[in-house]
Amino acid sequence: MDDIVKHSIKQFKGQYRWLSNFWLSPVIFEGVVYPTVENAYQAAKLKLNCDRFPFINCSPGRAKEMGQMVSRRGWDKLKLSVMHKLLRCKFRNGSYLAEKLKATGNTEIIEGNDWGDTFWGVYDGVGENHLGKMLMLVRVELLKK
Repeated sequence: MDDIVKHSIKQFKGQYRWLSNFWLSPVIFEGVVYPTVENAYQAAKLKLNCDRFPFINCSPGRAKEMGQMVSRRGWDKLKLSVMHKLLRCKFRNGSYLAEKLKATGNTEIIEGNDWGDTFWGVYDGVGENHLGKMLMLVRVELLKK
């Protein structure tokens, strides 16, 4: 029997709140600065920068609400690569957040949530945890630099 207990980050709360896409950390997407990854991600659902401006000066919660009201053809094929780009920007090499992410070592990162998101995270023990997996991928990329 394996007695090793693997440590994991199970939610982006408390000391791990900075992992959240709602964390205030400006990111640049297609030449526009957004206050959070969430704002940029939701704006990316629109093709034109001029249509994305409402996402610049709102809260991440409001950006999420607005993003749920729009659709983009082919978005399902784009969303993972968009998120990866945004996370690379948030955790850019040499930044404070990049150092915090690297300091998590080989800890498993799980985006546990109570709002039912089983694509990006895990809800009630079920989910694909794409956000957690992508954060671990960005961490590996940072550690290689």
